[in-house]
Amino acid sequence: MTMMPKTTQFDSPPIARAGTSGRASIWAALPTRTRLILVVIFIDLIAAIVSCGVMVLNARSAVKVEMNATRATVEPRVADTIRMARSPTPESLLHTLDLRFQTLRHVRVAVFDASGARTGSVLSDGRRDRHVAPAWFVALIAPPPEQHELPIVANGERIGKAVITEEPLDEIDEVWGYAVSLSLAGLLLNFAVLVALAIAFGRVLRPLERLADGLTQLERHDYTAHLDPPASRELAVIAERFNSVAGALGEARAANGRLNRQLLTAQDDEGRRIALELHDEFGPCLFALEANAASVARIAEGTNAPDRAKLAARAADIGGIVGQVQTRNRELLNRLRPHALGQVPLAECLNLLLADFGRRHPNTRFSGSFDGLARTYGDLVDLTVFRCIQESMTNAVRHGSATDIRAEARARREPDGSDTVLQVSVRDDGVGLPPDHGTGLGLSGMRERVEALDGVFELDNAAPGAVVRIAIPIDPERGEEARSADPPSPPSS
Repeated sequence: MTMMPKTTQFDSPPIARAGTSGRASIWAALPTRTRLILVVIFIDLIAAIVSCGVMVLNARSAVKVEMNATRATVEPRVADTIRMARSPTPESLLHTLDLRFQTLRHVRVAVFDASGARTGSVLSDGRRDRHVAPAWFVALIAPPPEQHELPIVANGERIGKAVITEEPLDEIDEVWGYAVSLSLAGLLLNFAVLVALAIAFGRVLRPLERLADGLTQLERHDYTAHLDPPASRELAVIAERFNSVAGALGEARAANGRLNRQLLTAQDDEGRRIALELHDEFGPCLFALEANAASVARIAEGTNAPDRAKLAARAADIGGIVGQVQTRNRELLNRLRPHALGQVPLAECLNLLLADFGRRHPNTRFSGSFDGLARTYGDLVDLTVFRCIQESMTNAVRHGSATDIRAEARARREPDGSDTVLQVSVRDDGVGLPPDHGTGLGLSGMRERVEALDGVFELDNAAPGAVVRIAIPIDPERGEEARSADPPSPPSS
């Protein structure tokens, strides 16, 4: 029994939240044009309520002022009637006053003689009983009823009295007629405005519907979507940006397709090149090893004593062939993955790369400057820098006919100290870039590697030769950790 109130307290808030969420979801589910029109209707209702309130206050004030003004005209009428009477008798004078008071509006005047008897009739016709304003409107407008007595004096003698009762129904009828006319005009005007707004909102929101359809096309990977610019300047800007985004996505998809094809081609080419090297280099070596092994077996199987000189020669041949195989194997593995990366500092790996190029191309001078680099910037960044320098120097030798190639790499901290940028450049003195040079697998691979690290890749003419510039942002904390790391011992070759 004591737990039931607690359960009720705990269950109430979720119910309230569910109701609030349900109302919000109903409002959110309505179309935008419907919501805009409902907002306009709500504003109209608020304006109508405020206008009615102001009209009621003004009408009450006007009716009260009219009542006071009419009441103020009664006494001058009495004086004028008495003054204009030629031979006034109390009966004729009171009858004349009664007739004149019946023509007054907004007040009802009853004339009584000196004995208090009512003279004449209350009204000459039934106009005062015919009113068009409803009772609730009369209750809002009519002021509290008031009565005033005005003595009637002739020749210094009081011959009767006039009882003045306020009668604002005529004025209220006029206000009601004005209110009805104004309300009808307001309803017609608001209806016309709502129809115009519905049409205008439809025209304004139609480009947004086309934009939604275009976004649906993009979601389905259809990048041919195009929006015609609408008449609205703001929506025209949105349509232009949408078309630009769709075009950029289409270009990116086409570029990805080209890169995928180039990647597959590169993989096939690399596999073909490795197979060719295995066939051309390792095949003869293995055949020579097999021949020398067979020769050693024949010498060993002979009936005579083995010829030690021949055995030594065969052993020397086998050793030379094994050394050649090891060299080619090391070169092949280094091309697939530089074995020194991650084992020795990045600067030493780059110096080893320059030395290897110098051995393979003795007629070309290779130099580099890699001072101030951290030991490593991470496997991905180190491999990107290594491959970009390797590919740039290969292109300079193969396509640029360069005789002097210089590579530089340095880490530069931004002035605000927020980021460290690894800047790499490879400059040669070759023939430079032809005007119609294309983008091969090597350049595409370098660009993709750098841009994958949020870097910038540039290839320009350097007069003479060409220059490759690369900038890769480095996390400063990661760079400091890499710089302070203890270098492991290099692997034994």
